[in-house]
Parts: sequence; C-alpha cells; structure tokens
Amino acid sequence: MVEELKAKGFAVGHTRIGRLMRENSLQAVRRRKQRYNRQNTMTPSLSYAPNMLDQDFGADTTNHKWSADISYIPTLEGWVYLAVVMDLYSRRIIGWCMSDRMKYNLALNALNMAITLRNPRSGLIHHSDRGSQYCAIQYQMKLKEYGIITSMSGKGNCYDNAVVETFFKTLKAEIVWRTQFKTRQQAQNTIHDYILNFYNSKRRHSTLGNITPMVYEKINE
Repeated sequence: MVEELKAKGFAVGHTRIGRLMRENSLQAVRRRKQRYNRQNTMTPSLSYAPNMLDQDFGADTTNHKWSADISYIPTLEGWVYLAVVMDLYSRRIIGWCMSDRMKYNLALNALNMAITLRNPRSGLIHHSDRGSQYCAIQYQMKLKEYGIITSMSGKGNCYDNAVVETFFKTLKAEIVWRTQFKTRQQAQNTIHDYILNFYNSKRRHSTLGNITPMVYEKINE
C-alpha cells in the first residue's frame, strides 16, 4: 500500500498508512494453509528427472529458470484446474491454461503459451513436480524439442517448487477465497484477467524491490 501510494505521488510512511488502515477497519488479506489435491492420470510417461533447481529460485536473466505447477479452483459446477509456467527471474506468469480436466494437455498448453511468448534458447531449466502431466511423453518431448533441461522436485516435497506455490496462495487469498464462482467459465475469465491485467502488470512484489514483474523485466533487460 505504501509503495503504491508513493508511486502515485503521495508523501506517506508505514506508520501513517497503518494508522489510517486501522481507523478505517482495513487489513491485509490473510492466506490460508494450503491443501493439496493431486490427481494422477494414466498417461504414458518417461522416468523422473533429477532436481536441478535444488530450491535455488534465483535467476540471472529471463528464460534461465522456469517453474511450472497445477492448482485447483472450486466453482458451483465443479473444479477448474489451473496450470501455470513462471519465469523465476521476474516471477512473471508467462504461460497458463485452465480446464475442467487435469490431463497432460492442460500443462502442455500452458507450456506452449510460455514458449510462444518467450521463444527460449536451449539450456533453460524447467522445474516441476513429478505429476503425470509433467512426466507425460508429449510434455517431455516438447521440452526436448527446444533444448530445455528438465528438473523435478523430490517426491512429495512442495518446498522444491515454493515460488509457484506462493503464487497460488496469493491468487487464492486475493481472488478465489473471496469469490463464489457460479460457473467454470466465470472462474476462468476472472483468473485470466487477474494474471494478465493485475498480477503481471500491476501487483508489486517485495522480492523484486516492490515493482511489478513486467516493470522488473523492462528495467533489467
């Protein structure tokens, strides 16, 4: 809040903003503890890859390290599954896809979006968990086609992909837990708008020095 107001030209500090928020009964959105709902499909797959990332989420430039994962969104019609690909350099979501089914093409469509946007060079590290969607032959062949190095988390270790897990918690705290989606389409439209028009372009990240992912890329590339 302080950084956003400063960017708009207001001379404010944390103490004053804290007082004004208390006086107006405003408080930060709290995150809930994350629960995991993994579903495996019987897609033919290759063997697991070693953990090349090893919880080192720093990157020297764009397209150095990507991280991918899948989460789920409740609606009155049933689950919507969200697959994302994040560039760890800027924390920008560069690929995403949503579907009512959690099969390999959900993750593959998100990857294809990221590749189309970035056109990465060979040597990029792509990290994910060991879910069948990421082990699927079709997914692994796409990575191989672009010379992308596969990295996978240890069995059942969510900390190996903590940055994307944090994104999902942020998404749910700011949007999902505050909204009862009547339809899957409503959820998909809302989340698409959140990622494209807020998270990537307007939401400030403390890890990036309180600027947005898109601005961070612009001023550092």
